[in-house]
Amino acid sequence: MVLGEVSLQTNDVVKLSEFYRKLLKIEIKENSDKYRNEVHQFILTEGVGLTVYNNGKYKNNNNENICLAFTVDNVDEEYNRLLKIGVKIIEPPKIQPWGAKNMHFIDPDGNHIYFRSIPKSTTP
Repeated sequence: MVLGEVSLQTNDVVKLSEFYRKLLKIEIKENSDKYRNEVHQFILTEGVGLTVYNNGKYKNNNNENICLAFTVDNVDEEYNRLLKIGVKIIEPPKIQPWGAKNMHFIDPDGNHIYFRSIPKSTTP
């Protein structure tokens, strides 16, 4: 079995999709309109997919039981970029006890997101 998709359910598919495209530096490809509408949008389509979806039911946005974590090259650079685009930061970059450097923030719906850099091993 392989995990095929993570789907964020929202009341505003367009707004949340735009946030994630900006966050993940994803350009909208020409002729991709079949994947973009007010009900369902693909954000990441390679590997495990990330989609934003509205099934027609109201969402309460009390998203406290799940988070998304993305591995990035440099958490400090991403932190500065996210501040410039107005992302609400919960915790600035900090080295965790297991060695990763994490930052914690939320998307417009209140979903918890982590960007992390994992140090390169210095052992052979």
